[in-house]
Amino acid sequence: MRILLTNDDGIRASGLAVLEGIARQFSDDIWICAPDEEQSGMGHALTLTKPVRLRQHDERRFSVTGTPTDAVTMGLRKVVPGPPDLILSGVNRGANLADDITYSGTVSAAIEGALAGVRSIALSQVYAREGMGEDVPFGAAIEWGAKVLAPLLTTPLPKRTLVNVNFPPLPASEVKGIRAVRQGFHDYSRGTVVEGRDPRGFKYYWFGLDSIEHTLDHGTDLEAIDEGYISVTPLQLDLTHHASLGALADRYEP
Repeated sequence: MRILLTNDDGIRASGLAVLEGIARQFSDDIWICAPDEEQSGMGHALTLTKPVRLRQHDERRFSVTGTPTDAVTMGLRKVVPGPPDLILSGVNRGANLADDITYSGTVSAAIEGALAGVRSIALSQVYAREGMGEDVPFGAAIEWGAKVLAPLLTTPLPKRTLVNVNFPPLPASEVKGIRAVRQGFHDYSRGTVVEGRDPRGFKYYWFGLDSIEHTLDHGTDLEAIDEGYISVTPLQLDLTHHASLGALADRYEP
């Protein structure tokens, strides 16, 4: 099985090394193409206004001067010799839960893989508090990663779907298990913007330094993580709200 690895934390991220360790439990045919630098929050951005450069670090390890979407595109078209059987994105340093997936470069890399017709899975390690930097513990992902992936490699998935996996912020021994759950939603009305001043006296702002409150609806990824479970959520790329099509069609009938 040929596997392409990528992420949004950059080619030197510790989570990418964790992901490679997980992937090697299934195959030795591993290829890596990731951004040169951290691209968190880039979503499904594609670089169009400047050239993207591809850098080779060893025989099967590459990086790009661009976004996670650029990395997957270059991986598929310029790096991997033939279509991969699987694309794994992560392991992200931090959660990609609920509607945060719309911002996530980690999930968007998997989206790009799914659009290309390749089975694609995004993996993220939730951590307990802000400001941990490189001290984020990946123990849950390391110990549970292969257990989560094994069923996902053989489960039939429709075209243009992907799977989003999040590991709870717990030691591996305290993880309660794995749940297949739906996407939840945060309460964005309670998000925060932190204001500060630089040394020259000008204002600046940081987004998302405090946790956004949410309601733990039953059966969601948010609830699963809060209760100590790994969340596994299938996502579809068809964003059409089919229930509204009839009402809109009626408005436009001659």
